[in-house]
Amino acid sequence: MPIRIFLNGSQGRMGQVIRQIISQSDDLVMVAGSDLVTDADVPYPIYDQPIACTVDFDVVIDFSNPSALPGLFELIRQRRCPAVICTTGLSTDLETDLAQLAQIAPIFKSANMSLGINLLAKLARQAAHLLVPDYDIEIIEAHHNQKVDAPSGTALMLAEQINQELNGKMQLIHDRSQIHQKRNPIEIGMHAIRGGNIVGEHTVLFAGQEELITLHHSAGSRSVFARGAIAAARFIVGKPAGLYDMNNLLET
Repeated sequence: MPIRIFLNGSQGRMGQVIRQIISQSDDLVMVAGSDLVTDADVPYPIYDQPIACTVDFDVVIDFSNPSALPGLFELIRQRRCPAVICTTGLSTDLETDLAQLAQIAPIFKSANMSLGINLLAKLARQAAHLLVPDYDIEIIEAHHNQKVDAPSGTALMLAEQINQELNGKMQLIHDRSQIHQKRNPIEIGMHAIRGGNIVGEHTVLFAGQEELITLHHSAGSRSVFARGAIAAARFIVGKPAGLYDMNNLLET
């Protein structure tokens, strides 16, 4: 039997890509969606609120925005269903709510669903271990002009991975315009670019006195994130309650 998908944010950019991939799959089927746009010509119901969903499904895939998550979290809480949360820019309160949900349902959460980005994170950790404190770290991300959160969740994830490797001693600096002092060795500079239709670019710079090491990932299309989310959905179905991430998927 195909895995039945409930897609939160079904009519958005990523939602459209996921729907197309699902339609070409033999083991997945869209049974419902949730979006502010509910009058689309599709063969399944689209609800204006996730909690209004009345159909049965096996797993949630979420590509929405933080304001849409409280309603989705209530649906997950009621059904205790598996969920893949791809929305970024969550507040501390939403992160806390998600951690609580993971006590009663299997939750897959990643700031970026790309295999390449998660490999980049591993390489950045290794580089930080070998190069710091002799090298300064800067993270640069670029996205399309419709993205509302900055820096991206992926950039923050990269910084967090590096900081974990360095025992949490680094500080994120988002704006140097008012600092008026030389760079502190414990800084990780964060830079966000917004323009055009850039899908996603992430660069980690390790700048030494005589050389510059650059780790870079470029997403060619949104399909790379959609395919990662679908792989996560396949992975999470049947798992016990808990909080899972891309590392768990890559280890299987």
